[in-house]
Amino acid sequence: MLKSMLTRRNAMLCAAALIAAAGLARPAAAITPDEIKARGKIIVGIQGDNPPWGFVTSGGKQDGLDADIATLYAKELGVEVEFVPLEVNNRIPALTTGRVDVLFATMAMLPDRAKAVQFSKPYVANAIVLIAPKSMPIKTNNDMANLTIGVAKGAAQDTQVTKNAPQTATIRRFDGDAPSVQALVSGQVQALGGNIFYMDRVEKARPGEFENKLEFQKLYNGACTRLGEKEINASINAFIDKIKADGELKTIYDKWMKVPVPEFPEKLEGIPFAAN
Repeated sequence: MLKSMLTRRNAMLCAAALIAAAGLARPAAAITPDEIKARGKIIVGIQGDNPPWGFVTSGGKQDGLDADIATLYAKELGVEVEFVPLEVNNRIPALTTGRVDVLFATMAMLPDRAKAVQFSKPYVANAIVLIAPKSMPIKTNNDMANLTIGVAKGAAQDTQVTKNAPQTATIRRFDGDAPSVQALVSGQVQALGGNIFYMDRVEKARPGEFENKLEFQKLYNGACTRLGEKEINASINAFIDKIKADGELKTIYDKWMKVPVPEFPEKLEGIPFAAN
């Protein structure tokens, strides 16, 4: 009898533990623009060390292209903006667990990511490249053989270098953009996978020594919300359409990118712009 009671008690405790664990594992509850307006603040995940996209100034202010766009979106909603600087690897977890409401965080629009987050329409273009010394003859993927190449762990450049480099290459993964750039300029690696704006940072550290060698992939960046959040996704898409039409996006592009605003695709395979 006692054994039976203990067995039942243990079963009940196990069931309770499973229910509690499931509750902890649930993603954050959906949020709407009206809820953000009622709160008076939108919490934005952004990169903290990746100029010109997102970075923290010496005065502690979040700045960059993504910061400007997120600030404009907050203004559109009539609320304040609070920035949460994030590393590459914790951007999506910060969103899905509810630490932030939205990501304006150099989020390259990739099909695998679209399974975890809801992308908006694209608002900026990018490219993934290989940077190496000018003296190093690299014209094809095979020329990366036996090189030690640095990348930001989990970023699009990690994926592209891993995909394109010969097996004899050594890929060293660093926790973010700044450490990977530092690895190149300090000689820890021979080459670096990055985006089109890494060269500006490399040039400042080691003028005249490096150049973009290969282009692996053209990308577009979008804002990210949680899957199923239809209202905030629609709100962000309407905002992106507005700043494209009224010239606000061009102003931000002129300030940070210093190139013309590109033509953006109407669709990208495997990446819906609107929440279901």
